[in-house]
Amino acid sequence: MTLSVYFAFVAASLVLAVAPGPDNLFVLVQSSLFGARAGLLVVCGLITGLVVQTLAAALGVAAVVAANPALFWGIRILGAAYLLYLAFMSWTHPVSDAARPAERMSNLALWRRGAIMNLTNPKVQIFFLAFFPQFVTRGAGGLQTAVEMTILGVTFMGATALVFGLIALGAGSVADRLRTSRVQFWLNRTAAVIFCLLAAGTVIAD
Repeated sequence: MTLSVYFAFVAASLVLAVAPGPDNLFVLVQSSLFGARAGLLVVCGLITGLVVQTLAAALGVAAVVAANPALFWGIRILGAAYLLYLAFMSWTHPVSDAARPAERMSNLALWRRGAIMNLTNPKVQIFFLAFFPQFVTRGAGGLQTAVEMTILGVTFMGATALVFGLIALGAGSVADRLRTSRVQFWLNRTAAVIFCLLAAGTVIAD
């Protein structure tokens, strides 16, 4: 893999991270609900999921999942169910203490939300299998391919962390300034609807 190919991958990764999708929308919603700090913790969870996804792609596990329709759909159903659970939690979230809602959730809980969101989306694995090989040296051996896939995965994580981190900081800062009980009420309702749409997209979209 040459430097020109690598930098092309960096540019493509940044564009893909900015493009609207389930993960950055998830960060936007969580940051709006719970603040910038909570959003950053969710981003850390998403990146942790990408670590696992990268290893799975490099080791060939993702190919096994993609070739097994039952396993693939099982993971999708789990992801949709988790999003519906978050929708229910958002809809029923109390607003009487909305001034500092992030304190109601531990760091681990926020990180776990991001990790589960990423790991229960098998489309990420399919994306890695379709996208990464375009930048891997053609004709490379198994070890070199695994190494290059890992490098690309780490780079993709960095681009994702940068873009998603900025989204978390921006959305969290705006939400903190506007946070009132009434605003929090409608944020909760909006988040619930978005989570339901994401759940439907997880199951319906090809």
